[in-house]
Amino acid sequence: MIVVFGAGKSATALISYLRNVAIEKNWKLIVADTNLETIEAKLGTPHNLLQAVACDVTDAAQRAAIIQVADVVISLMPPQLHFLIAQDCITFSKHLLTASYVDDNMRSLADAAKAKELLFLCEMGLDPGIDHMSAMEMIHRIQAKGGRITGFYSHCGGLVAPESDDNPWHYKISWNPKNVVDAGKAGARFWKNGQLVELPYEQVFEQTQHVTVAGLGSFTAYSNRDSVSYMSLYGLTHANNFVRTTLRYSDFIVGWRHVLQKGLTNNTVQLNKHQLTGLGLYLYNTPATQESVDWYNDIFDGKAEQALALINTINELQTTIEQTIAEG
Repeated sequence: MIVVFGAGKSATALISYLRNVAIEKNWKLIVADTNLETIEAKLGTPHNLLQAVACDVTDAAQRAAIIQVADVVISLMPPQLHFLIAQDCITFSKHLLTASYVDDNMRSLADAAKAKELLFLCEMGLDPGIDHMSAMEMIHRIQAKGGRITGFYSHCGGLVAPESDDNPWHYKISWNPKNVVDAGKAGARFWKNGQLVELPYEQVFEQTQHVTVAGLGSFTAYSNRDSVSYMSLYGLTHANNFVRTTLRYSDFIVGWRHVLQKGLTNNTVQLNKHQLTGLGLYLYNTPATQESVDWYNDIFDGKAEQALALINTINELQTTIEQTIAEG
């Protein structure tokens, strides 16, 4: 019995794959999420080996009832919810896979999982995940031939397919939109020329590099979180250079720099209307009309129209984020 928690954007390909394998191997597959219709749509044609279950993963009783019947549990829920599922997997002695970075909460369960001889495989997605596997395969191959690695550079990114590339940023959201907004907020740490380099959030998208991929063209890479923590795991503590990056088309990086410069990803500063006076308070309480936009344009040389368009875009993105979160 395989149990998958989460039927959002990130789970689509896995659910499709497991559906086919489950039917072929005669395995039972349960997919649990808050939205039953979403699960059923992704499972496709009903089959006696496939089951869609509506579940609030924060409800201990609902969560436990599903995990108890599993052999293997896969969590594709938001990272902060993995720990709840992992604790139950320890309690009921179930193996667990996730695609997210290992945080301190998950790391705290390592000894308990080992004591019960459970397989807890985390960071099993694209990045982190496939990048780890391909890197270790290459590292082991070089070392088996007597080679010594002095520099490690890993570039990985979920890029839009050429046939679907129809927007100026050359990017499409295939996961939780909130994760796109939060990308880079943790800053970056990497090893360069034998020295530790630490970048705050506002510099992550400024200090980039160009990467050419054979057959695909040129991309821009920005530093991906904490590369240094992987040096010992990869057995490369002696390397002079060690950096993991995320690949994007150059136009995305240029656009995202402007988003950051405008402070549009900052969710800690909010406008307090009670501190506004005079014209500021009037503008806050007055809905924008075409007449007011025309007036602003005359005063501010067209900037108001651009700002209004940006506000509308932000509102649309926020609606998309809320819908995605509701769908799991």
